[in-house]
Amino acid sequence: MTIRLPGAGGALRTYEPRTEPLAVTPGTPFTSRTVFSAAHVVADPFADVSPDSPAAVDWDATLAFRRHLWSHGLGVAEAMDTAQRGMGLDWAGAAELIRRSAAEAKSVGGRIACGVGTDQITSGSLAEVRAAYEEQLAVVEESGAQAILMASRALAAAASGPEDYLEVYGHLLRQSAEPVVLHWLGPMFDPALEGYWGSADLDAATDTFLEVIAAHPDKVDGIKVSLLDAQREIDIRRRLPKGVRCYTGDDFNYPELIAGDEQGFSHALLGIFDPLGPLAAQAVRALDTGDVQGFRDLLDPTVGLSRHLFQTPTRFYKTGVVFLAWLAGHQSHFTMVGGLQSARSLPHFATAYELADGLGLFPDPKLAEERMKTLLSMYGVHQ
Repeated sequence: MTIRLPGAGGALRTYEPRTEPLAVTPGTPFTSRTVFSAAHVVADPFADVSPDSPAAVDWDATLAFRRHLWSHGLGVAEAMDTAQRGMGLDWAGAAELIRRSAAEAKSVGGRIACGVGTDQITSGSLAEVRAAYEEQLAVVEESGAQAILMASRALAAAASGPEDYLEVYGHLLRQSAEPVVLHWLGPMFDPALEGYWGSADLDAATDTFLEVIAAHPDKVDGIKVSLLDAQREIDIRRRLPKGVRCYTGDDFNYPELIAGDEQGFSHALLGIFDPLGPLAAQAVRALDTGDVQGFRDLLDPTVGLSRHLFQTPTRFYKTGVVFLAWLAGHQSHFTMVGGLQSARSLPHFATAYELADGLGLFPDPKLAEERMKTLLSMYGVHQ
């Protein structure tokens, strides 16, 4: 069987899908790396909502996908930007997501960490930013999950310089019950975060970021760096206090960063591990045995798909992630909160399908082919 797919120039090309998926099996947690998948949310396709309405979530499908990730040994990074925080999922929806997912994690013994931000406000004084962070931190801690202090649009707007970041983060770290993960999300993921840590100069921003950590090393479990700059992440990683982990958020260079070098390695907290979950788990288990080459042989070929999904404008990578979840059979529809399924083009979807199919990511390749043909027919491409 073949399928006709559109290219970037509009011409149709013939592609022959594979017939068998990559053979992977669920397994136990990893021993050499701590690995989180930032998980997407599944919209309720039958909810009568508009793009401006609060998110309507299909809770059964959303939690089932998290059980899928846990079954392969991955941790779940909940209510992050992959879950459309600030792009369709508001704080009320995120709070419910955190509570439900944390309870589910407890019931199955899964690892979970949850995003703490300030998205219940759009702007405000530094005191209001602190209060917004505190409200969300309380929800996460009460749920029993680990906290991830996310970058704040409101703080980026309110801060007048590095000292404001030092004050706000220092305040939050002093009162956190357990060590947290600090998340530095670059402007390629969210343009409103330009100049975070008080400077558009990344060297100066890095110094402030590391100053926060150095002042509170006992309250920082690790950092998540999402700048799509491998060398900068390595440089930051080498400057961290002993015992503070680096969780790569680099969806362009993750194999080399996780594999590491003679001076260390990165753990992982990645949006691309949402569609790559089972394959990524198999790769990390190879690393657990010391088989670095086996790890790279499995994970290196996935970079082309990741770079495609995260291409500019990077913040719309969630659309490709949910698209692949639909093709893989993890949800019954391709609908997103906020109508974000419209954020990528048909040629983009076609390439994503071809790359994912080539990697064997679809448990049922025939189902993926049928669903891809359904999408194509909606755009006027008939087989």
